[in-house]
Amino acid sequence: MSSVNQLRNNVERWLIHENYKFSNKKNDDATFCTVIKHVGSFGTPIEIFEPKNQLGVLVLGGKVFFKNNQTLRYNKLNDAEREKFHNSVKDYCNSIYAINKIFKEDGKVVIGVYVVLDKVERFTQQIVIDTMAKVNELSEKVNRFVFKTF
Repeated sequence: MSSVNQLRNNVERWLIHENYKFSNKKNDDATFCTVIKHVGSFGTPIEIFEPKNQLGVLVLGGKVFFKNNQTLRYNKLNDAEREKFHNSVKDYCNSIYAINKIFKEDGKVVIGVYVVLDKVERFTQQIVIDTMAKVNELSEKVNRFVFKTF
């Protein structure tokens, strides 16, 4: 069995063992992408994937969806205002040790909040489950930051 399949199988087995419901999502940039719809007390959707250009790296990410009024406000920003907003989100994410990406999905603005695990030989069920909880917490912090500042 290839290491790609082994990593995916391990992640899926761990999620099943922890009673998480998940599905697989097509992602052209990843060897696999597993989505858990609601994690933790905040109900954050979390994706777990292995980037094609970084085999052996596991990325866990939460999505912070803008509310309709926030999306409307964001869409009205000019380039300079948008860059200022992106920089403030980036600075905040850096301060809480998270990687972020702002993008649009289904007409909504989304902030992806990511944690990268890069020691595949040391991945365990507990590390992945703990990282899911961390991503959930970081996503909620980013959500509160955006709510207060935007």
